[in-house]
Amino acid sequence: MSTDTGTIDNGPSGGSNGRRWSALNWLVGLVAVLVLIGVGFTGAALKHSNKTTSPATISVTGSATVKGTPDTVNFQIGMQTTNADAAAALSLNNGRVTSLEAALMKHGVTKKEMQTSGLNIQENTNNLGVVTGFTVSDTLNVTMHQITKAGAAIEAAARAGGNGVELNGITFSISNDSKLLSAARANAMRNAHTEANNIASAGGTSLTGIVKVVDQENQNSYLPSPVGFNAAATALKSVPLQAGSESLTVQVSVVYSLAN
Repeated sequence: MSTDTGTIDNGPSGGSNGRRWSALNWLVGLVAVLVLIGVGFTGAALKHSNKTTSPATISVTGSATVKGTPDTVNFQIGMQTTNADAAAALSLNNGRVTSLEAALMKHGVTKKEMQTSGLNIQENTNNLGVVTGFTVSDTLNVTMHQITKAGAAIEAAARAGGNGVELNGITFSISNDSKLLSAARANAMRNAHTEANNIASAGGTSLTGIVKVVDQENQNSYLPSPVGFNAAATALKSVPLQAGSESLTVQVSVVYSLAN
């Protein structure tokens, strides 16, 4: 008597289907994991965004002014000569400017402190348009670092040039104002902080830091009235000059962050 043992034969196609279902289940699981990770990252990004919200700010302006004594004087001085002949006018004026330069250098002005800033030859005509002559003008821009000698130098130049010498103006300045500007800037920042702190306190909050600073400076020079010379002016022993003081102003615009 024989006994038959039952067997299930999936055959080739049955084994393939099993592997296919297994791969599909694995893929579905992977997608689910990726979705969960994506949701987690999104939540973290939203939380981070909420934490980096821009803080409240306040903007104020602080200013400060300091004064210093000028140590540099600048002026423009030159000669003007008129003659019926252009070449003659130029030649005569050149000689007078040379004498003027020599007088300046004798009284403390160096060649490096003199620069020609204007040379003009102008045709002169009468009411009928007829040429009556030519006027030549030559101007020097002079910078002196010895203010105490400037008056004597100008007077000597006027004597050397005689009638026709022209002085167009005088300005005073401070050659190195870095220390003064630094002091003014520090005072301006303190003033800005005081004002911002007062406003913040009145609003029931406090300052937490500086977000932005914009620095501006302004130099106010003492400017005497322009001086002109003629023959009578050469009777002066020395042109009186008063350097006075120079004001330097610094203004800062500061943005402070406030406690939330």
